Amino acid sequence: MASLRRVPHSRYWIACFTGPDGRRKQRSTKEADRKRAIAIAGRYEDAARAGRAGLLAEVQARKVIGEIFEISNRKQLRTESIKDFFTRWLTAGEIEWGAKTFDRYSGIIKRFLEWLGPVVDLGIQHLDSVQIKEYRDHLAKKHSAGSVNTALAAIQAALSRAFRDALVDVNQAARVDRLAENTSGRQRRAFTESELKLILGAANPEWHGMTLVGAYTGARLGDVANLTWQNIDLAAKEIHFRQEKTGKNLSIPIAAPLFRWLERQDKKKGPLFLRGFSSMQRNIPTGALSHQFRKILEKVGLAEPRTHQSTGKGRDAKRETGGLGFHCLRHTATTMLKSAGASDVVARAIVGHDSAAVSRTYSHIGIDTLRQAINKLPDLTEVLCQE
Repeated sequence: MASLRRVPHSRYWIACFTGPDGRRKQRSTKEADRKRAIAIAGRYEDAARAGRAGLLAEVQARKVIGEIFEISNRKQLRTESIKDFFTRWLTAGEIEWGAKTFDRYSGIIKRFLEWLGPVVDLGIQHLDSVQIKEYRDHLAKKHSAGSVNTALAAIQAALSRAFRDALVDVNQAARVDRLAENTSGRQRRAFTESELKLILGAANPEWHGMTLVGAYTGARLGDVANLTWQNIDLAAKEIHFRQEKTGKNLSIPIAAPLFRWLERQDKKKGPLFLRGFSSMQRNIPTGALSHQFRKILEKVGLAEPRTHQSTGKGRDAKRETGGLGFHCLRHTATTMLKSAGASDVVARAIVGHDSAAVSRTYSHIGIDTLRQAINKLPDLTEVLCQE
């Protein structure tokens, strides 16, 4: 039977009970109130008795811990199931993130929960690094290291929130190593000026314009494709848009070569690009647009044709990512700005790059400062006959 005793010079009661091995145990209740202390001692005794009978399952043990916490703190111990926690995390993310980030993370978490199976109904504290590592290895059988690491990063981000909310003692996903990525021969880099002129010369009118926007603003492909004439202020020579990935509102001065291209366009209300499609058709996945841009790169010899026949790989082979693509225009914009003398902070502010330095100083960078940097950029269209 459980009992209490006190240690000299201590205000806390000590619980005395018979442990699962039949020996008497002593544990501090961290309670000065005798009534609450004896209730805690009783829970220790009950748990030990169940242990001696081989009936103390993990779920029951956590229930006992919760009861002790409630007695001592006069409130229930917070807990959530794995499924409920990730659902709550995604719900918050739908407000905090851009639409594409939310869609990507939703898909990752949905597949992770499906893989876990019935375990999702257990408390979030039951999710450990062993399970996450097994899931990483499961993904690695069919996906590239980059895709696996993206999934792992999403799980790590979620469990970081669980740690901050005091639902877990440690971020178990942070204990799982990411896979090494073989980036040899396919690193993203900035295009050179001569390469950009080749691309602009080979592109049709729409891709010519989209490439100019990408090169002079650093905007991502999805944001460029979604631009409308409402985003363009020709009088102020500025482009205003909201980044889909981050939700950040950007105002970027229009470089002179891009401004000349915009002036020549039919300024009807509606989309700036993809005007030959209906509103439903215009919602082209970014991956499909990336493929179209790659075809231009292949045309000018900046990329090798990429099919399962030419690579000798089957359709189920891991997809390789990286290499030259539209996203390289983002690197190009940053490189051109720095080459023209713009500071790192100004360059990052223009391309909307997430950075602690930008977050601290962006509000102090006026549009005139950004315009001075933009005006120093080279004219990528000067040797093109259509210009």
